[in-house]
Amino acid sequence: MKKIVFFVFFQVLGLFVLGQDIQFTANAKTLVTVGETFNLTFSVNGQGTNFKGPNIQGFDKLSGPNLSSSTSVRYVNGKAASSFSQAYSYFLVASREGTFSIPPASITVNNQSYQSNSISIKVVKGSSSGQKSSSPGRDNSGVQSGPNDVFLKAFASNASPLQGEGIVVTYKIFTKVPINQITINKLSSFQGFWSQNLIKENEKFNQYSQTVDGEKYLVADIRKIALFPLKSGKLVIEPLEMECVAQIKRQTKSRTGDPFFDDFFNDSFFSDAYATVEKSLKSNALVINVRPLPTADKPVDFSGAVGDFTFKTEIDKTKLKTNDAITLRCIVSGKGNLQLIDKLNITFPPDFETYDPKVTNNITTSGTGVSGNQTFEYLIIPRRAGKFRINPISFTWFDLTKKRYITSKSPVYDIEVEKGAGDANTAAYSGGSKEDIQYIGNDIRHIRKEAPDLNRIGNIFFGSFSFFLLLVIPLLAFLVLVFYWKKQERKRSDGMLMKNLKATKIARKRLKKANDFLREKKQEAFYDEIAWALSGYISDKFGIPVAELSMDSVNGALTRKNLPPELVNQFIGTLNDTEYARFAPGEKALIMENIYQKALEIIMKIEKELR
Repeated sequence: MKKIVFFVFFQVLGLFVLGQDIQFTANAKTLVTVGETFNLTFSVNGQGTNFKGPNIQGFDKLSGPNLSSSTSVRYVNGKAASSFSQAYSYFLVASREGTFSIPPASITVNNQSYQSNSISIKVVKGSSSGQKSSSPGRDNSGVQSGPNDVFLKAFASNASPLQGEGIVVTYKIFTKVPINQITINKLSSFQGFWSQNLIKENEKFNQYSQTVDGEKYLVADIRKIALFPLKSGKLVIEPLEMECVAQIKRQTKSRTGDPFFDDFFNDSFFSDAYATVEKSLKSNALVINVRPLPTADKPVDFSGAVGDFTFKTEIDKTKLKTNDAITLRCIVSGKGNLQLIDKLNITFPPDFETYDPKVTNNITTSGTGVSGNQTFEYLIIPRRAGKFRINPISFTWFDLTKKRYITSKSPVYDIEVEKGAGDANTAAYSGGSKEDIQYIGNDIRHIRKEAPDLNRIGNIFFGSFSFFLLLVIPLLAFLVLVFYWKKQERKRSDGMLMKNLKATKIARKRLKKANDFLREKKQEAFYDEIAWALSGYISDKFGIPVAELSMDSVNGALTRKNLPPELVNQFIGTLNDTEYARFAPGEKALIMENIYQKALEIIMKIEKELR
């Protein structure tokens, strides 16, 4: 019912509007600063059509023209006096210094054309106090997007860490207006760091309120990275660049003084007046001064682990037989640069065969950093019976809380190996590679059991059958090559034959190109390529000049090759379907896909029949 009343009211209201003088004016700040966002508005006090905006030079356009309208009704001596107006607004950014002129815009009201005034705007450096226009009851300039409405800033949890010490870099977006469609255009580079993303993909942003310089902002952490510096010195983290769309609400509500009309026209059904502004945001760069680790009391076996760790080892057995396997696990747990810890330095007895460790990790990321555990699993195989000892395994790290190096050691493992089945004093391999061979025992080497490679006396290769055979083979290969080259040369001189041989290859290239146009939904280019693929294939394959191609010539050429009649009809039908499909009604993408499949299928069938 409310919508019906609204429609009838505006029909009556138009009678009042027709009699008023039409004014079409342009309004904007005449003095702005470089980088400032401001509003350019063209207002008309009537129902306008065919609005043509000006050619704006010297400014970057964020959005526009954005249309809004307003109506006011007043009662004078018991009679209703109404006015109706429209506004076309642009959101502009001053990009450089100078004085720029905004030319007039044009609009049509009641079949009559009107032009606005031109505006001269001066752009200066620094801050400037622009003049704000106001009128009682309504602000015609609308709500403007200021330079600090939305901004992006990077924060580092520690700007002066030690080498290997983890820090967290957080990128926060601050906004005073609704935003959406956040798109990251350029990620920061972290040269000199090992990085770990702390916010999972598609994870909901953490939002909270924060006051900055007396202004209240809604803040969201859009990206959080744990960084571990790999070297000392001054390291620079480049800015993050992104785009978003800000929704700026314009002041479109009018006040008439009458409660009924105010409630009626300010209803949410009629007040959908928002301007969308594209914002390009760039964070600040961060400079991280990485301090080197102390050299005093630095253990020899320190390999770069920094954090708060615990170290333990586990062995599955200490009594076994030769050629059985032992599993030794070394587990590093805690918080820090876990994934940068290299394999441990362990010396095994030379009678043990060992392999590179299997490394597994269980890493947990949170807003405060990286934690978890990393396991080094060694497979050890004793090859000789006896009693052996694995000396204590040490792991050293720099503790950030205690500010010193800490070394943790495993217990001694005494291994008792009994003689197993098929045991022999054979060579044992130590380490990850089998290149260095250590012999068990220094005075005895094992007898070589296989027969040596011997030649009979008087058996000479020179002058033998094999000798002459190797001489003849290169000559025969050369003759075969010459014969093949001559044959190819004759083929290349026969233009018709070459066209025939290349017909299928060229058709496939054209079909591939047609498939690209199909995915890009370029209809005309697609049908052109399909038509050329089919006609070119027939022309090259059967020696018919393109100018002489017709349904009859194609039919005759295919029939003379003894192709099945149904295959001939299918080819001609595909040609016809290609021409009809250009103008056929229906889903274009589906039709194009169908034509492509038909063309591909008929060429493959003809090739199969001709073999």
